Amino acid sequence: MEFRKIFDTIPDQFDQYRPRYSRELFDDLIEYTKLGPGKTVLELGPGTGQATDPVLNTGCDYHAIELGEHLAEKMKSKYGKYPNFSIVNDDFITHNFGSERFDLIYSAATIQWIPEEIAFSKTFELLKPGGALAMMLTKGDYKTPNEALYYKIQQVYSEYFKPETEYKQGGFLYTNAPRYGYTDFERREYHGKREFTAEEYAAFCGTHCDHLVIPEPYKSKFFQGLKEAVLAAGNKLVFYDTYVLFLAKKPL
Repeated sequence: MEFRKIFDTIPDQFDQYRPRYSRELFDDLIEYTKLGPGKTVLELGPGTGQATDPVLNTGCDYHAIELGEHLAEKMKSKYGKYPNFSIVNDDFITHNFGSERFDLIYSAATIQWIPEEIAFSKTFELLKPGGALAMMLTKGDYKTPNEALYYKIQQVYSEYFKPETEYKQGGFLYTNAPRYGYTDFERREYHGKREFTAEEYAAFCGTHCDHLVIPEPYKSKFFQGLKEAVLAAGNKLVFYDTYVLFLAKKPL
């Protein structure tokens, strides 16, 4: 199974444990794009709505495209009651949007799964003149707040992290947007904090694509090792999060 499709196998766990984004980030995004009724938005790969509520709640005309069948159904169950919500279960790479055009297209840790040329060229085409592309991601640091525990966890990784398929993503360059016609490119940062118990941390790690393809007997030992490390450290692990927001515009 492709890594970009594997999240669809764990919709409930994905919904509970994947990180959300800061309110300040969304406040800035909403102000930057003047979101509200009359504005048309497309979210790429919303998962189960980790970055959906603040945008949908502006009253904009919200659209989403989600590759995963079960993730799309989860989105429908959560947001189907909203009159301004719609979602299509399809692949952005091949989907025909027809004459639809958007004031904002945004991605929360999704656009990097799309080949760069398609991602930037197709979003550029789908935006109205003056429209915005917003790309966000989370960088989690758990070494700084709990260094001793961090190294214990690295030992668990060294011994048991043996995925069947190597994760080779990481070549997507957000900063290349201007090469495809985008202007006013900028990067903004926001900060937050998460705390996990041993069970919660193991469950969160179980939402990482390459962690889902660890075969037995390593898989059970890996997740048990994570739990034991956090339990031994007082059953608490802290993440310092940095939320990164990239913004760019299609010229008028």
